[in-house]
Amino acid sequence: MSRAAVRRGLPTMTAGVAAPPDRRFRRPDVRPPRRRKLSQLAWRLGRVAIVALVALLVLAWIGQMFLRSRFLAVSHLVVRGNARLSTGEVQTLLDGLSGQNILRVDFADYRQKLMDSPWVADAMMWRVLPSTVGVQIVERNPMAVARLGQQLFLVDERGAIIDEFGPQYQDFDLPLVDGLVRQPSKSGQVAANAAAVALTERFLEALRPQADLRHRVSQIDVSDPHDVVALLNDSPTLLHLGESRFVERIKMYLDLAPTLAQQFKEVDSVDLRFDERGRAMDAPADPTQPSMIVVKGKAKPKEDARMGMKVGK
Repeated sequence: MSRAAVRRGLPTMTAGVAAPPDRRFRRPDVRPPRRRKLSQLAWRLGRVAIVALVALLVLAWIGQMFLRSRFLAVSHLVVRGNARLSTGEVQTLLDGLSGQNILRVDFADYRQKLMDSPWVADAMMWRVLPSTVGVQIVERNPMAVARLGQQLFLVDERGAIIDEFGPQYQDFDLPLVDGLVRQPSKSGQVAANAAAVALTERFLEALRPQADLRHRVSQIDVSDPHDVVALLNDSPTLLHLGESRFVERIKMYLDLAPTLAQQFKEVDSVDLRFDERGRAMDAPADPTQPSMIVVKGKAKPKEDARMGMKVGK
């Protein structure tokens, strides 16, 4: 040890002896406290959250501007499938649609407005960006003109009453049907008789392939759900046809009409529903089974006013 060190009172150092560490001083390899790292992480997360919030606000603003844009306002309406309803009438039913943002249109609400029309059986709507709405209409198909007292109604094959029959529907070639609709209920609405509707639809469907025969039928009475009573254009005779085999029975009457004219001055009705024993014949036709026609009318001299005629098949 140097003399200067001895003068300063420092302890003598012995070679090879380690000095004890002084804990009052930090060593250079000590790590920084954890609190500083947490604050840095929180600051970074805060900056990310602020940026995300600003981005969301910008996107929301852009979305609002987009939804309010006149570029997406409904300005065109394309209507298809309408025949009785004019395009103008469809536009009237959809009043309020024009000018709305096409992305915000409530199609369920506007479809219901279309369905409220008695002529509309079904409707479909769709968007065509940027400003067109398409509409597909399925109209009701009138089956007959139903008579109730002095009133006449257009009725479709499901029994829906479309409208009161008037001069605007004179282009329809439809039979006049009694017994198809019932007296108004307490609500004041006229309703169709489901059984009568089914019988009428079955009768007209059977005559559909026979166009010439179908056009000869002018009136039908389905008051009895088991008996179609038909009236032909050129005859005042009521034909009782039952509930099946309609075409066969009408043709049977037409074949016998000249013979009946020879025997009767007037023929009020002809019942074609029975076999020779008077039993109803609404089962499938049996070629070997003769039919009996019951005729009511005013006979010529020396003839009975009511007679049964057997018709062999």
